[in-house]
Amino acid sequence: MKIKIGFGVDVHQLAEGHSLFIGGKQLESKLGAVGHSDADVLLHAICDAMLGALNLRDIGFHFSDTDPQYKGIDSKILLTDTFKLIKEKGFYLGNLDCTVILEKPKVNPHIEDMQRIIANILEADIEDISIKATTHEKVDSFGEQRAIKAYAVCLLQKEN
Repeated sequence: MKIKIGFGVDVHQLAEGHSLFIGGKQLESKLGAVGHSDADVLLHAICDAMLGALNLRDIGFHFSDTDPQYKGIDSKILLTDTFKLIKEKGFYLGNLDCTVILEKPKVNPHIEDMQRIIANILEADIEDISIKATTHEKVDSFGEQRAIKAYAVCLLQKEN
């Protein structure tokens, strides 16, 4: 069996007047993520992790933030398209480990929904989708609720 490990990270500014999508789910929040797409940091980090594992560049290379066709796009579509690239190379997801950094709202009550959404897109078992959440203890742009960040590590597998 051939395995590949990938790492992804994404950051978006938070501002009023924007929606907050994390892991394919919209969360109630007075602040939302600013971006060209729906600015789902978790799905973007996952895309980058999978693309990186197979040396396929990054999310911006495949889905440019200057391309009008991606303006406001649902990041679940970006993850679906990324996974198609992974499958075309003969790989499938072994597991995924992610962390979201956000002061408010609390992410933990939504993790199971996010796991289901992501597992469905990536044709994986929910047990293979780990999502954790933490704050930045009111320190820096993340702790001051000016930004959101997500990290993702994935293991991709291919049968020989």
